[in-house]
Amino acid sequence: MLKIITTSVKVSVIVATYSPTMLPHLKDCIRSLQNQSYEDIEIVCIVDGNQDYFQVIESEVDNIKLYLNERNLGLLLTRNRGVEIASGDVVAFIDDDAVADERWIEELVRMYEEFGAIAAGGKLKPLWIDKEPNWFPEEFYWMIGATHLGFPERVSEVRNTFGSNISFRRDVFMELGGFNPEMGGIKGTRILQGGETELCDRMRKRFGKSVMYNPEAIVYHKVFPRRLKIGFLSRRAFWQGYSKAVMERVSGEIEEERGFLKYLIGERIPARLKGILKGSGVDALKVTAMFYFTILVGIGYAYGKIKT
Repeated sequence: MLKIITTSVKVSVIVATYSPTMLPHLKDCIRSLQNQSYEDIEIVCIVDGNQDYFQVIESEVDNIKLYLNERNLGLLLTRNRGVEIASGDVVAFIDDDAVADERWIEELVRMYEEFGAIAAGGKLKPLWIDKEPNWFPEEFYWMIGATHLGFPERVSEVRNTFGSNISFRRDVFMELGGFNPEMGGIKGTRILQGGETELCDRMRKRFGKSVMYNPEAIVYHKVFPRRLKIGFLSRRAFWQGYSKAVMERVSGEIEEERGFLKYLIGERIPARLKGILKGSGVDALKVTAMFYFTILVGIGYAYGKIKT
């Protein structure tokens, strides 16, 4: 039986990075971690197979544990290596293009201390680098790495939160064997998504507990203009569907996704249509995008069922 964490929680925050173009954003991320309201933190930054970038970070960023993969391993294996290196009771993950609210770790730790969590996550809010688009539906914020409409608005147990705002007890993570690299990264022409989803599904089956979601544990995820281009979003929607087919094969369960589809069809699309009837041009744009992306996810899922 797992011992419940109650006091003296040390948190290791793991940041994986690869491209030197991300250096200014990585610095923003690390600065936000160094200014947390919670003190017992170590920052573990792993450069995934880029020695020149590693040397730049080493010379320009202080007060972190910095490591280099000798070769490129991909995000999920890099995160697994970060957990092996970490010394904290809890391991938390954040992307190198995200910025943590100053109370992020404090609010995550509260889930372990007050609720006996074995994993905890929080809300990802979009941080628009350019202006916020009026056509992009909040129901599909998951496509830009943010928490979408339909997620709980209070502390709740959920299957998983997103990979840039999720944490685990280190002993639980290690016992599960970490992230499954089959569920993430670029595989040939495939862009797979869902490493945290598959891991949390295994965790629920093994320990009977899911992720405690705290909407007050906030991370701001940068949304660059290129990620709002139709081509990028179309590919992401297609491969999201494909990834769900892979996950269904690996774990045998995608009930959360089916529930979300019912939510879209039963609640959100009708609500948008009512807005259109009242003369809302914005709702017309958003419902069009919802239909388009839903169809692409469905096509990707069907393709994945054939290919996997």
